[in-house]
Amino acid sequence: MNALETVTGATLRIACSRDELVARLGIVSRGLSSRSAVQILSGVLLQAEGDELRLATTDMELSLRTSLEARVDGEGAAVVPGRLLVDLARLLPEQEVAIEHLAEENVLRIDCGSAQYRLRTYAVEDFPRLPDVDAVPLSAVDAEPLLETIARVSRSASRDESRPVLTGILARFEQGKLVMAATDSYRLSVKETPLPAAVPDLEAIIPARALDELRRVAAGSDRVQVGVHENQVVFGTDGVWLTTRRIDGQFPNYKQLLPEHFEHEVALPRDALLDVVRRTAVLAQRNSPLRLRFVEGELTVSAQTQDVGESRETLPAAFSGEPLEIGFNADFLRDGIESIDGDELTLKLINPLRPGLIQGAGEDFWYLIMPIRLAG
Repeated sequence: MNALETVTGATLRIACSRDELVARLGIVSRGLSSRSAVQILSGVLLQAEGDELRLATTDMELSLRTSLEARVDGEGAAVVPGRLLVDLARLLPEQEVAIEHLAEENVLRIDCGSAQYRLRTYAVEDFPRLPDVDAVPLSAVDAEPLLETIARVSRSASRDESRPVLTGILARFEQGKLVMAATDSYRLSVKETPLPAAVPDLEAIIPARALDELRRVAAGSDRVQVGVHENQVVFGTDGVWLTTRRIDGQFPNYKQLLPEHFEHEVALPRDALLDVVRRTAVLAQRNSPLRLRFVEGELTVSAQTQDVGESRETLPAAFSGEPLEIGFNADFLRDGIESIDGDELTLKLINPLRPGLIQGAGEDFWYLIMPIRLAG
């Protein structure tokens, strides 16, 4: 039987490149729900129209859509279990793939060389209606500064779903710049990035997960389309569309959280400090703090966990004044140092009970970190 031969009850009927199908499924598969009890959210929507096969997934918070060229002999749509299709497509011989939806049997038939598979399908009408990207006013933004800004701030977003606002990143496009801020109430990242092209004023709290997915989807792209429509934020790049819900609520006023004055500003070599923190932190277990003790011309980083062991390492530091010892969460401190570009960073401190601030050579990125009260 020819791969595209008419079959009674068939609707969607296409042939496409196996490699292109695998690549495009790899993109949309990240929008599949892995936790929801709603079965349809674990499915990929396949839609044949014109000369392309469109793919879409959603978990109700985030949706991903893309398409690939296909020889379409029957227009239609089907929803098939997503993980199963992804795993199967990767194992197919590297030949042309023929796909048919046998609607009367609720089956998707896949032929590739001598291999043939039949997958049970879900009801297309149950697949959630996705935002119409054609109805959203879009603006083009340079991809590199947008993605770099997301990378710098996203690790400070909370993973605690009990406070939804903190799981998002505040994104504000202004004339000439982009401002992003994220906080989990223990640390705060703020990045201001110049944008050479004019963009309309736009502000939204966007799920950090969605922006992390955008970084993957848009890696290597030159431009990203951005738009907001009602409660949805839309991003488009290189034939891929990502939509996500806006998070309702009031984002903390980060400007009020940043202290205006600091008692100490210590310049430190970024890479050397990062290495010391990484090594010393191995012994900061069971929520034990990482201790930073500053004395004249020197910084000692140490950690101790009862019944495990202790670590201590010293490096030169341009510190003067009375000795100061402050404790930080080891992971949060490491994240802050890793977020800094350049060879040198400045650690700004007030006292052991007030937050510290990490900055690079420029004044466009702030990483504020709360201290841990030290025993004794």
